[in-house]
Amino acid sequence: MGEEIDKGATESRRVTRLIRLPEVQHRVGLGRSTIYRWMAEGKFPKPVQLGGYAVAWSEIEVEAWIADKVK
Repeated sequence: MGEEIDKGATESRRVTRLIRLPEVQHRVGLGRSTIYRWMAEGKFPKPVQLGGYAVAWSEIEVEAWIADKVK
């Protein structure tokens, strides 16, 4: 009668928060120009398009980048 939920499919999904540029700048301590230059050079995670000109970064990717720099 009710639908069964595939627990394997739901557990494999990663829930992430999307963060906008001001928060990214605050977390990494870099300016807008440096972030965009490093993105072009492949040194910083790229954002996801939200629509129009709005973009945001995956919090998990930014945190992983920070952790890599701290090592």
